[in-house]
Amino acid sequence: MNFRKPRPDDPEINLIPFIDVLLVILIFLMLSTTYSKFTELQVTLPTADADKARDRPHEIIVAVSADGRYAVNRKAVDGRSVDVLAAELGAAAAGSSDAMVIISADATAAHQSVINVMDAARRAGLAHLTFATQTSAGGDAH
Repeated sequence: MNFRKPRPDDPEINLIPFIDVLLVILIFLMLSTTYSKFTELQVTLPTADADKARDRPHEIIVAVSADGRYAVNRKAVDGRSVDVLAAELGAAAAGSSDAMVIISADATAAHQSVINVMDAARRAGLAHLTFATQTSAGGDAH
């Protein structure tokens, strides 16, 4: 006869529910952190500290005003459509596909106006784009 109490088995720790809970918490923290980052984003454009601009053989300067008007090489563009702007860029390029398009947009210009210039340059076959900025001292840079 065995009078000793039966020895209880070692308790098993089930890790699967623990891992499930941790993954849910991790996903929740990742999503909430991402959203708070975008709500705190402060952007001030365009100012840059860059080296002096290099001279390029063929530049097309497109100015974008705060109210969305365009000027190509200091000549006002009639209309605000992408097609009209593409025609002006094509005429300014004079068949040269290696011309550099410099977008000089006002800091308060609508984002869509700048995208229209980029789309017009693509339609005109001009692949080299850059943006003009000013340094904090007030000088021009490209």
